[in-house]
Amino acid sequence: MATITNINFIFKPFISGKLLPLLSHRSSLPFLTKTHSPQIKNHHRIRLIPKATAAPGAKKTERDERVQRVHSMEEFDKALETAKDKLVVVEYAASDSEESSQIYPFMVELSRSCSDVEFLLVMGDESEKTKELCEREKVEKVPHFSFYKSKEKIHEEEGIGPDQLVGDVLYYGDNHSAVVQLHSREDVEKLIEDHKVDQKLIVLDVGLKHCGPCVKVYPTVIKLSRSMSDTVVFARMNGDENDSCMQFLRDMEVVQVPTFLFIRDGQIRGRYVGSGKGELIGEILRYQGVRVTY
Repeated sequence: MATITNINFIFKPFISGKLLPLLSHRSSLPFLTKTHSPQIKNHHRIRLIPKATAAPGAKKTERDERVQRVHSMEEFDKALETAKDKLVVVEYAASDSEESSQIYPFMVELSRSCSDVEFLLVMGDESEKTKELCEREKVEKVPHFSFYKSKEKIHEEEGIGPDQLVGDVLYYGDNHSAVVQLHSREDVEKLIEDHKVDQKLIVLDVGLKHCGPCVKVYPTVIKLSRSMSDTVVFARMNGDENDSCMQFLRDMEVVQVPTFLFIRDGQIRGRYVGSGKGELIGEILRYQGVRVTY
């Protein structure tokens, strides 16, 4: 969980601006100047099982036609501009990187299911132009994923596995799920008013933009929003999106995220703090009136 102190956010498992632990055997880009940084130990070794999709350096096939390969800074900047406010996910790869080849098929599968997200591929060792692009974007290890909205970099990761990649894409680019996106206190009040008549349970997921546990649990929230749509309304708010959201967190006395607020008949009936999938499901069932035994 992440702890909120006044308006400053202290992330216990994840600190904004830093990267998660990297997989071992990362591929360094030989054309970049090496920098000395503290060694990060690999505690979780992820075995990736690639699907039958071509590696980044292979010829483009029909299956990966939604992944746009860019070859220069000009093409890169144009792609970000064309995407406007859509989420853009960029994989920086290298032809000799085994990890790049392993993670790329999963990005291809995501590109086919997430039509509201744009996916780009940059092969850092392709040419001098792509080397210059990697240098400008400060990419030193591959595979490296950067996330952009409105031409602004909002998140980046190195050495992640498929589950983390899926979670990040859903969390930062979610416009296609049944989860209602709330951007102000007024949005919350309207949602509550809209469901006073049908008496559906509202599950409000309150998080922060760069909170690791918030990203981790969000795919579960999406799945539940689809399977429980008849009886439960799922919504999400990022507390650090604007002043209105921040004030809502203060008013609700939210001090750790993710926090799930359970609302029915216009009243907050309870809350769950944490990212445990089983515990969250149990709490939702409890506030639905389903008897839960442990």
